[in-house]
Formats: sequence, structure tokens, C-alpha cells
Amino acid sequence: MARVLSTKEFDTWEKLLPKEQQEQIKGFIKELKQNPNTGKPLGYPFFREKKMGKYRLYFLIYEDVDTVLLVTISDKKAQQDTIDNIKSQLDYYKELIRKNL
Repeated sequence: MARVLSTKEFDTWEKLLPKEQQEQIKGFIKELKQNPNTGKPLGYPFFREKKMGKYRLYFLIYEDVDTVLLVTISDKKAQQDTIDNIKSQLDYYKELIRKNL
């Protein structure tokens, strides 16, 4: 079973969403623990998104340490900027995971 961690940015976004979508996210986290390779790959097999209504959840999979990092949430308008931003910070997120082990 994979461990699921989240960034402060993800946690902040999640709290702003309607209760119904917060419940969907909780269900998705349970799914990720069982099958981390769910969602749509975004240029790399370890970088994925999950569409939930008008929002997208972005996450990174670290198979070597059996961990998934929930990075952030965005809407369709900010999708490409969000993807580009995450790709530019992959080293930062990897270090964040290593610090949390």
C-alpha cells in the first residue's frame, strides 16, 4: 500500500473546495493508496492528473519509496501553467519526499 502525502498548497486548495469535492478527494486518496498509477500521465509516467468535475488534482508518484505526493489543484484555465510550474520544480518535490521519509 502506497503512502500518500500532500503539499501545503494542496491542503490549502482542498479546504477551499465544496464539501462534496472534498469527499471525492478523500475517496481518490484511498484509491491512490491501492493503485498509485491511476489518473492521466502528463509527460512523465510518474506525473499525473485526476479530473474531478471542473478541477484537476496533480500528483507525483515515487515508486522507489512507495509514496504519492499530492502537489496541487487547479481549474481548467490554469491547467497548463500549473503543469509547467510542477515540471520546473520536480527536484524540489523529490527533496520534499526525501525529507519526509
